Amino acid sequence: MAMPSGPGPVVQRAILTSELQRLRLAHGSTQGQVAAALDWSPSKLIRIEGGTVGISTTDLHALLRYYGLSEEDPEVAKMTELARGGRQRGWWSLYRNEMSSEYLDFIGYEAGASVIRSVQPLVIPGLLQIEDYANALTIEFVDSHAERDIVVEVRMQRQESVLGRPDPPELLVIVDEAALRRRVGGQIDSGIMPRQLRHIIEMMSEDRISVEVIPFENGAHFGMMGHFTILEFVDSRLGDVMFFENARGSDLVTERLPLIAPYKVAFENLRQLVLPADETIAFIEEIIGTMEQA
Repeated sequence: MAMPSGPGPVVQRAILTSELQRLRLAHGSTQGQVAAALDWSPSKLIRIEGGTVGISTTDLHALLRYYGLSEEDPEVAKMTELARGGRQRGWWSLYRNEMSSEYLDFIGYEAGASVIRSVQPLVIPGLLQIEDYANALTIEFVDSHAERDIVVEVRMQRQESVLGRPDPPELLVIVDEAALRRRVGGQIDSGIMPRQLRHIIEMMSEDRISVEVIPFENGAHFGMMGHFTILEFVDSRLGDVMFFENARGSDLVTERLPLIAPYKVAFENLRQLVLPADETIAFIEEIIGTMEQA
């Protein structure tokens, strides 16, 4: 399946639903009133505004006419394009029977993000993993060989979708020293981790990729509570999105800004604990050397 152009269907649908909610509120109508006026079931408008379903061009134009927009209004053409884009199927939809809908939604948002901030205390972030590392890591928590293949395949596709697009996002990663020193796959191939670390150094040469390391000597920190990723977008109509994982499980947060804001502050606080930029590569190279001598 070809990858969708632009920010992708999840982001385009989210922008459209934000606009439709804004227009309804500006019109002073409830969802029930709009549905009744258009002879729709209330659940139809709820699903459209909630982004769980797309909207046809015919339904969109009927809705916009109700809100007072004429066919000649340039906003109608813009929202029509958003509706068409939002009905596309992203490559990740092929895995809807194997992956949780929450995780696939995160992938959809990630594909259209302009800035990605990620904190990983224990493992190398998925966007920076080499395939051997991803395989070795997945073996430890997925029993079925077929399921492991899918997990790794999706991870590699994510990298192509995000980092290989014409306008790649700014990727800001903070990892704990533990993620660099843990010899993932060492019992299979002692060279996996050195190759992974060399890949990180190579990726750090890209202008839009930053990898920062919190050394053990800087003690306990907020990131030890679990992995979290914050996504930002060029379009101001779409708020930040956060995906986090910790001992309590995982969650995708798209609207609860009071929850996202403290994590953005935490990310900046963690940056105060990282190694100086001019020492980071030498630090990683020292770890590589230690592994190769073992």
